[in-house]
Amino acid sequence: MGRVNRAIELLEGRHTLIYGGSGDLSFEGGVNACHTDNDFLLLEQEHVALNILGVREFMRGLAAAGPTRSGHPTPTVLVTLPVQGTDEHVMRANAWMVTHYLDCGVHGFVLCHAETPGAVKVLIESMRFPFNDIGVGDGLDEGRRGAGGGPGHIWGLDHSEYLRKADVWPLNPEGELIVGLKIENRRALENCEATCKVPGLTYVEWGPGDMGYSFGDPDAHDPPYSPEMAGARARVNAARKAAGIDFCDSINVDNYKEQIDNDILICGGGPEIASLCREYTKRTMPA
Repeated sequence: MGRVNRAIELLEGRHTLIYGGSGDLSFEGGVNACHTDNDFLLLEQEHVALNILGVREFMRGLAAAGPTRSGHPTPTVLVTLPVQGTDEHVMRANAWMVTHYLDCGVHGFVLCHAETPGAVKVLIESMRFPFNDIGVGDGLDEGRRGAGGGPGHIWGLDHSEYLRKADVWPLNPEGELIVGLKIENRRALENCEATCKVPGLTYVEWGPGDMGYSFGDPDAHDPPYSPEMAGARARVNAARKAAGIDFCDSINVDNYKEQIDNDILICGGGPEIASLCREYTKRTMPA
């Protein structure tokens, strides 16, 4: 069997990832979302009521309606975690939600306000089974995910295959889990170089809306950016380049070629930008 996670397969080929929202978190919502044109679905849990049961039903609906047009069991699904990446203690106290969401069958997370390397390290350890030992002793401690879950059926795998593949990519080249971060306030910015070096990350973004709030500007989400905002973006981008991970940023009809040429491949967007990006990278995988 090939990749479970089509977003990883696309990044391996250096294609763009255009993401969108999930819609209704229900079984029927999953059925309706299975053949989305988006390259991955981002399930919002940061600013809405905690709904793990809804996520579980949504994933069941995706699996029931699958495979996708690209031949994957379901679309790739990431969850924005409700907990913020304040420090390792906050993340450890809330690691239970990582287990619960993973046991629904999701393919990874975005950690908002990722302020410290310690918080990111704990997140990644919480996603990993103890027998996944790549990176252990070299920036990571042993994984803490336990037995009793393991939604292999959502991924089209038996339990043993799921256990083998449920690890973070690209740290584990065989892994199928994505870890994204939002470096989106001044505290996070001061630690971004160290944070981006934590083993197990897939990508980061700089979160201009919240970054603007942090600099005292409630209306700084969109360009043109002030010098301090442009400097924040440049610093996060430089940190991720040094760490060898991907970057999520705004891509539009005016800048998509420049962004792709600068190896910036992940963004939210609609059908027009998706079509332009796919044509420019000569993508052949069906949407």
